[in-house]
Amino acid sequence: MARKQNDDLLIEDELAAAFLNDDDLSQQQDTTTVPVTDDSAWEESEDDFPGQLAVDVYETDERLIVKARTAGVNKEDLDVSISDGILTISGTLSSGDDTDATHWHIQECYWGEFSRTLALPVAVKEDEVGAVLKDGVLSISFSKVKQEQAKKITIQ
Repeated sequence: MARKQNDDLLIEDELAAAFLNDDDLSQQQDTTTVPVTDDSAWEESEDDFPGQLAVDVYETDERLIVKARTAGVNKEDLDVSISDGILTISGTLSSGDDTDATHWHIQECYWGEFSRTLALPVAVKEDEVGAVLKDGVLSISFSKVKQEQAKKITIQ
């Protein structure tokens, strides 16, 4: 992809294109992006939208499993809750001590608050749940509610 105006920075449409597949790109209108020179506008919007945590959700015969990659997050900095089939995972990813940095050359890693709320796809027993943080992966395992098979009703 060709660079626009300033080769040192990713322009918004280039950044968006990095996360879109070919189908999304063909539907996008061609627009010209003007670089933002006022850093305060970016900082304000950054605080308004915490990073969204990517998750994998799958089920086995007995359990519903939710996995999230949370590398670098201490378990004390994670908050996991469930209410009425809605799971919320939130936390803070700290970059460590970079207060001595005077000039950034590249800053691609996300640091700060993140959150993810999702409706669970099947009924679970909210009081039968386990959560484990191991090797940077948060695994949450729920017992599924057994759904009774439909009973055939004989018509007389």
